[in-house]
Amino acid sequence: MNAATNTFSGGHRVALLLPLVVTLLLSDACMVGPKYRRPTAPVPQVYKEPPPAGWKEAQPKDQAVRGKWWEIYNDPELNALEEQVNISNQNVLLAEAQYREARDAVRIARSGLFPTVSTSPSVSRSKPSSTLSPNSTLFVSGTRWDYTLPVDVSYQADVWGSIRRSVRSNSALAQASAAQLENARLSFQAELATFYFELHGLDGDQDLLQRTLKLFQDYLELTQKRFNVGVASGADVAQARTQLAVTRAALIDIGVQRAQFEHAIAILTGKAPAGFSIAPSPLKTPPPVVPVGLPSELLERRPDIAAAERQAGSANEQIGIAKAAFYPALLFSASGGFETADIAKWFNAPSRFWSLGGQLAETLFDAGKRRAQVDMTEAAYDATVANYRLTVLTAFQQVEDNLAALRVLAEEAIAEDEAVSAAEQALAISTAQYKAGTTDYLQVITSQTAALQAEKSAVDILTRRMVADVLLIEALGGGWDTSKLPNEKQVAARTK
Repeated sequence: MNAATNTFSGGHRVALLLPLVVTLLLSDACMVGPKYRRPTAPVPQVYKEPPPAGWKEAQPKDQAVRGKWWEIYNDPELNALEEQVNISNQNVLLAEAQYREARDAVRIARSGLFPTVSTSPSVSRSKPSSTLSPNSTLFVSGTRWDYTLPVDVSYQADVWGSIRRSVRSNSALAQASAAQLENARLSFQAELATFYFELHGLDGDQDLLQRTLKLFQDYLELTQKRFNVGVASGADVAQARTQLAVTRAALIDIGVQRAQFEHAIAILTGKAPAGFSIAPSPLKTPPPVVPVGLPSELLERRPDIAAAERQAGSANEQIGIAKAAFYPALLFSASGGFETADIAKWFNAPSRFWSLGGQLAETLFDAGKRRAQVDMTEAAYDATVANYRLTVLTAFQQVEDNLAALRVLAEEAIAEDEAVSAAEQALAISTAQYKAGTTDYLQVITSQTAALQAEKSAVDILTRRMVADVLLIEALGGGWDTSKLPNEKQVAARTK
């Protein structure tokens, strides 16, 4: 009766202490380590470069590029290729697998918040040594069976927040991985669009050279006729033939670059180059206007900035984990079950056994190891803050670079159009003078070269404008924002 009373009394005391312990463990009051605050970064009030013509700063935020940003180019073929990046691009699939791996790490860390329950049932038959004295406490005559069904429970109380900070650290890393996945998607989508427009820019060069080749063929025939009637020299014919051959070689050479872009696009869409092709189609229209927004919005729109910020948050939690090592660990253990030598009595009440206990564990001397670990985590945090600020500054640089490129190239396109018109007029005059016999063929070749270079520059400027437009969209985050970042609950959910 006394044993029962003592057991009840011990269990009653545990029951009374349990709510207090649970409240203590669920509270952040005892957590050691710094509270995380998002690092500051230099953010300008306005961009140095003026926004593209047609954009107004007062435009509402819903005018920003969103979702499938490539659709602003109104190119069905580009749309179809971009859709394949998410499905088949191996780099994107790699980043997606790494994100799932990071989410699983959160679940592993969360398991430390709960007790570990294990069991190891056993059945054995044994016979003691015959040399043991019958008076020994170890002596049991004959053979015996031992049926055991133990259940063991162990739990480390997260008094100082080490486990909770580990969960938060892994959650932040999972969020960073999610942002890196989005950054990978954006990067390869932009790379595909860039290659696509550069490929069609080569189609423009090819179209120009094909038209020029036909024109030079006509000039060769004209010069040959004039030579046949004695009004042109053999040198004129040779120069015309040289001009034609050089242009034909340049046209053939475009095929090398075009094939390389086509192969690169195939890989980006997860296809083998052998069975992939894109029909020629020269660029015709200038790039669309991209809504830029305010500099302060860029911090919320760039997935690489979000990833860097979440890495800083994870590093901050590591400082708390390192500081928690200075405090004692509180361990609880419990075991119970059934044990008997008679299988018929295995689950009877007298066969029960149990034990319950607690333990404090503290390191008394480690030669400065824990202090060094704290210093190391603080240095690692400082590194992530520097990386975050550098990422922010790089983002502003990329936006400014491409705003400047679009502005300068738009002005250059106007000047180049004037140059093309002037070169065509000069060629027409030189041709008329040559036919009239008032100038030699060298003047015609000079005018031809100038006209070809002016037209090629105009085609190349359009290509560069399209590429700069894509790079500006990428620099602005491609329509992504931090509201799409998964929260701690979502990253802790099962991935499958």
